[in-house]
Amino acid sequence: MGILWIIAYLILTVSGLVFIKSGADSVRLEVSKAAFAFSIGWQSLLGFACYLASFVLFTFKILKDYDLSYITPLCMGISQVLIILAAWVFFKEQISLPTMLGIALIIAGVVLLNVKT
Repeated sequence: MGILWIIAYLILTVSGLVFIKSGADSVRLEVSKAAFAFSIGWQSLLGFACYLASFVLFTFKILKDYDLSYITPLCMGISQVLIILAAWVFFKEQISLPTMLGIALIIAGVVLLNVKT
C-alpha cells in the first residue's frame, strides 16, 4: 500500500505544478494604498489544491511510514525527473544535454538508494 501513497504523491505534485503554470496568466495580484485584490483562475486553483494535497500526503502519511533519510531523496529525485518530463510534454520546454545528464545522475542516485547491502 505504501507504494500507492508515493505514486499518489508524485501525481499530485507534478499535476499541481503543471496546473499552476498553465493557469499562471489568470492570477492577478494588486496592491494599492486603499485596497488589496487577488484573483485566480480555475487551473491555478486546481494546481494549488493538488500541490497542497501532495504536501499533506507527504507530511502526514509518507514521512510517518518511511525513514526521512530514504524517502525524501527518493521522492524528490523522482518528482524532479517527472517535472522535467512534464515541462517537455506540456510546455514544449527544451531538455538540454546537461539536463539529460542530471536526469541520469538522479536516476542513478535513486537506484543506489534502493540497493540492499
